[in-house]
Amino acid sequence: MKFITWLSKNLSLSIPLFLVLGLVASLTLPTQSLIMLIIPFTLLMIYPMMVGVKVQQLVAPGNNAVQLWAIGINFLCIPFIAYGLGWLFFKDQPALALGLLLTALLPTSGMTISWTGFAKGNVPSAIKLTIVGLLLGSALTPFYVKFLMGAEIPINLSEVFKQIVFFIALPFVAAQLTRKFLVSKFGQETFQKKLAPKFPPFSSVGVLGIVFVAMALKGADLVASPSLVVQLLLPLLVLYGINYLVSTLVARKMLDRGNGIALVYGTVMRNLSIALALSMTAFGEAGAEAAILVALAYIIQVQSAAGYMKLSDRIFPK
Repeated sequence: MKFITWLSKNLSLSIPLFLVLGLVASLTLPTQSLIMLIIPFTLLMIYPMMVGVKVQQLVAPGNNAVQLWAIGINFLCIPFIAYGLGWLFFKDQPALALGLLLTALLPTSGMTISWTGFAKGNVPSAIKLTIVGLLLGSALTPFYVKFLMGAEIPINLSEVFKQIVFFIALPFVAAQLTRKFLVSKFGQETFQKKLAPKFPPFSSVGVLGIVFVAMALKGADLVASPSLVVQLLLPLLVLYGINYLVSTLVARKMLDRGNGIALVYGTVMRNLSIALALSMTAFGEAGAEAAILVALAYIIQVQSAAGYMKLSDRIFPK
């Protein structure tokens, strides 16, 4: 448990470590059979993350302005910027353009809440942003992918919906039943203080497992073409840079400090776990290639979130 907690708290180190381990496996071992681990790792990644989610928080009053700004940035701005960058950087590589689009389509994750708290932002707003972003992103992603990428990649809309139900709806129901059982057995206070914090680290294990498998399956291709790594990182850096810039400008001009910080982390932190799961399961060979780009996005996301937190007092003076 201590090792799992360490991995979870040090994702900026553990994600590159598992990328390297996956690369070593790709170069030295037959790895195609690892594809069978995608489903269990994905469920391990998503189920623990949802045990702490309270559905009641969706209908909690207040913070409407930050919610509306987040919806606008997350679903009317960033996906189209990602699509444009995909067309610019990967005009003849639709699978990589798909990976960039998936990175932009699923906003918010448990990291949204964590980093908002670290930066002394409005945590209740961040919680609501996370739930709304997850639900809207899950519902809209198939249509965005079909509309924007359907001409370049064969998209089976029903298959994408099926994967979303399997990887999001079912774990969510199971997590809520788990939460209800534990609260009824041990009480709300014991659950909140002692039991709930034990779940998120296991979600990180699922993330690391998926990162490892994605690199193990495609790492040899990266070694064969080292320039591909730079080619993948550059549009990701541009996408995250634009995202931070847009969100920060809106937050400073339109919101107070606490909600502004929640807005930034509620729009820049993408749910890469679900994006990775979808890319590996719903889009065939194109998805396996897209998964490498999504896996590399983890490194940029974690490092940039930590850097932004250190600058938060300068960006949002108290």
